[in-house]
Amino acid sequence: MTSLPRHPSEGTERERTSAVVARAARTLADAGVASARSEAEQLAAYVLEVPRGRLALADGFTAAQRARYDTLVARRADREPLQHLTGRAGFRHLELAVGPGVFVPRPETELLAGWGIDRASTRDAPVVVDLCSGSGAIALAVAQEVPAARVVAVERSPAALAWLRRNAAERAAAGDRPVEVVAADVTDPELLADLVGAVDVLLCNPPYVPRSVPVPPEVAGHDPDEAVFGGADGLVVLRPVLRRVAELLRPDGELGVEHDDTHGGAVPALLTADGRYTAVRAHRDLAGRPRFATASRRSDGPHAVGASAWQTGSS
Repeated sequence: MTSLPRHPSEGTERERTSAVVARAARTLADAGVASARSEAEQLAAYVLEVPRGRLALADGFTAAQRARYDTLVARRADREPLQHLTGRAGFRHLELAVGPGVFVPRPETELLAGWGIDRASTRDAPVVVDLCSGSGAIALAVAQEVPAARVVAVERSPAALAWLRRNAAERAAAGDRPVEVVAADVTDPELLADLVGAVDVLLCNPPYVPRSVPVPPEVAGHDPDEAVFGGADGLVVLRPVLRRVAELLRPDGELGVEHDDTHGGAVPALLTADGRYTAVRAHRDLAGRPRFATASRRSDGPHAVGASAWQTGSS
């Protein structure tokens, strides 16, 4: 006698997905999580191992799954980043591995990456550099979307480098053009000496939050300090970076740099005062806040900078 296969939910006590998620969403909302329902659903999809769009078709939570889910919801209510709980962060068309020791890439940085991808796409076999690469989000997005590009990712932190190398290996195994990972301090005046005058597009998301600015619990308790804060005025890393970038870019090479929303005037002023950049432009994010600045390397004019120029725009 042959018995029919049982449906996965038959003979097993399961709780309805919608009810469990609704309770979790209330818990997260009470804890101050802004996108409580969305994050409750993302955690449920992670635990149930189904796409978020198919949660309504899931069989529900077993007791073991419910216990695991409740633990993750409690950790999120304590403001541990969602990406640390799932171990992944979405960025453009990528899913990146993230966790303690590396800055979790933000959606607003996708705008800078998109600008860089657009600019690199207009050039033949461009050389693209990503400074302060962290998880590798910008560099790997460029490598995926501009396969003709040579992409170099620079990071100093040993912890972040481990995540960057892991992500770079995953994307290379998936078929994307491999990214060159360089362990270096972006403020080093000799940074990338072999690329002086050879870079087509340079992108940078440096630590830029002024030290006195309060940040959300997810940032304060989990993102590395050195990846968040840029000194008293937020520009300590950016000033030497802009000096070196002007040396790395080829004539008419292009720069895009993310900055704090309080730096909408200061960063373009630094670029203008340098004397080696033209077409300086400020960009806003989708919420209308100043978010990044772009410029082109002049093909004529001054190529040396006096020390006094670097004080412009500081506070």
